[in-house]
Amino acid sequence: MGTTAPLADKDRIFTNVYGFQEPWLKAARQRGDWDDTAKLMSAARTRSSTRSRRRGFAPRRRGLPDRHEVGLHAQGAQARQTNFLVINADESEPGSCKDREIIRHDPHKLIEGAFIAGFAMRARAGYIYIRGEFIREAEALQRAITEAYEAGLLGKNAAGSGYDFDLFVHRGAGAYICGEEMAMLESLEGKQGKPRLKPPFPRARGLYGCPTTVNNVESIAVVPTILRRGASWFTSFGREKNSGTKLFQLSGHINTPCVVEESMSISFRELISLHGGGIRGASNPDASITCSR
Repeated sequence: MGTTAPLADKDRIFTNVYGFQEPWLKAARQRGDWDDTAKLMSAARTRSSTRSRRRGFAPRRRGLPDRHEVGLHAQGAQARQTNFLVINADESEPGSCKDREIIRHDPHKLIEGAFIAGFAMRARAGYIYIRGEFIREAEALQRAITEAYEAGLLGKNAAGSGYDFDLFVHRGAGAYICGEEMAMLESLEGKQGKPRLKPPFPRARGLYGCPTTVNNVESIAVVPTILRRGASWFTSFGREKNSGTKLFQLSGHINTPCVVEESMSISFRELISLHGGGIRGASNPDASITCSR
C-alpha cells in the first residue's frame, strides 16, 4: 500500500520541470540522466514501464498497463522487421501544458526513455509528434536530440549498448484531432489527420503498415528513473492500483497556477491548498477549479 503524503523533493522524477537549471546534456547528466544506460537494457524488455499505467488521452484504452502494450507490440513485431515507437507530444487539450514543460526543461529524460522503450519493443526508430505551435519547444527538443547523436547516445550502437536506434521530431499543423493516435499516424505519413477504422490496431498495423506503439511524453520520460530506482520505489506512492507519481497542472481561479509533480491519489483539495495557493477570492474550499493531469 502506497502513501498519499506530499511528495518529497528527493522522490521527484522531473527535477528540472521549472527550468532552474540548463536542459542540455551536461546538466542532464549531472541530474542522473544517461547514467550507464546500457546496463538498464537487460531490464528494459521485461520492466520497461514497470507497473505504471497509460495516463494520456487515449479513448477506450485509458489505464491500459504499458507493460501489456509493449508485450502486445513485441508479439506483433515478430512477423515484421521494421517497428516504430511514436510519442504523442501534440498536447492539444485546452489548458494542457505539462508535457510542454518536460520538453522545454527536461528533454533528455524523454530522449533516454524513448531509446529504452524502443529497445524493449524492438523498435529501431521513434518519432516524437509535437504540436506545431510549440516552436521553441520543438527547437529545444531537436537541439537535445542533436546533442545525443553527437555524444553517441543515439544512432549506431546507441549509448554503447550494441543497439541501433534513431529518433526524429515531426511537427504537426495544429489539428486537434491529431491527438488521437490513428489520426496522428495518418499525419505522420503525410496524409490528412483523420482517424482510421480499428481494427487493425497500431500494435499490429500502425505507421507505414508496421507494428507501432503510441504513447505519451510523460509515460516514456519516467521509464529510465523507474528502472534505476525500482518498481517498488515507484509504487510506494499513491494507492493500490493508482500508484506512482504524476505531473499535475493547475489553472483557473487559483492564486498560483502551476505544474507540479505529486503522488497519485492526492485529492484536488490538497493540490489546490499545497500548490495552488488556495482559490482566488473565495473562502469555499469546495469551489470549482480546473485541474488536469
